[in-house]
Amino acid sequence: MPAVSQRLRKTLVAVAAVVALTTTAAPTAQAAISDTSVAHYVALGDSYTAGPGIPNETDGNCGRSDRNYPTLTAAAIAVTALGDVSCAGATTAHMTSSQGTAPPQLDALRPATDLVTLGVGGNDINVSGIIARCVLLGKLNPSGSPCKASYTIAGIDQLDQRLKITAARIDTVLQDIRRRSPNARVLVVGYPVIMPDDGSNCYATVPIARGDAPWLRDVEKRLNTMLAGRAAANGVGFVDTYTGSMGHDLCKPIGVRWMEPMEGVDSAGLHPNAAGHQAMATSVLNAINRSLA
Repeated sequence: MPAVSQRLRKTLVAVAAVVALTTTAAPTAQAAISDTSVAHYVALGDSYTAGPGIPNETDGNCGRSDRNYPTLTAAAIAVTALGDVSCAGATTAHMTSSQGTAPPQLDALRPATDLVTLGVGGNDINVSGIIARCVLLGKLNPSGSPCKASYTIAGIDQLDQRLKITAARIDTVLQDIRRRSPNARVLVVGYPVIMPDDGSNCYATVPIARGDAPWLRDVEKRLNTMLAGRAAANGVGFVDTYTGSMGHDLCKPIGVRWMEPMEGVDSAGLHPNAAGHQAMATSVLNAINRSLA
């Protein structure tokens, strides 16, 4: 890991202490560090990193916002140069191949890159498609668990295979990051809460069947567990954005929710809003702080 100044350690501790005081509202990530070891930060990821629908968008093709968690994190630790190449719709394949007009995301890495965050995997297992199917089937059978049943063949959950395939892809990406930026601090960023963690649902907001709501919650938890496992196996950090976002799911009212429902108001539907990205930035800052302990 890169050498870290004592001043940086003390300032990050102060940042964590300040943001920890905020409990009911999304924590802020605005404190700046004047003496930092992070000269080049590269943010890789999909729409949950890019922040589509949150003004102001700096890249319309990728839906990248200037209030997403990479931008907030970079401001909090006074990064010299931020390379935010996150892009809506990105999969692990787009780490090494172009995505429309966007070049391969890993091309942003340099040998001297200090910090890398990676938020990807949801599109590999097609989370948006899973939710869309659950909504469609929920309208037909609101009291059952038709979506779960549709992904179960001969008693086998078909998403297990998707997760295994994606796990291997995450390994490859992390190994490539280490090869290109051998001295960087690398953090895999998980996904924040979407559905209520207690397994309930708000059918009028998102018409998912009663029995599918806890199953869909568990799909996301399985995704995060896989990401955490791959991070550990590859010797990098993992940022848990789920635990801190519990109670701020898409069923909550405006001002409380950090995840927008299908008809998004403060961001693209089924994506974190600005408050959600503030919370994710705080989680990233805390992970950086822990890595310095």
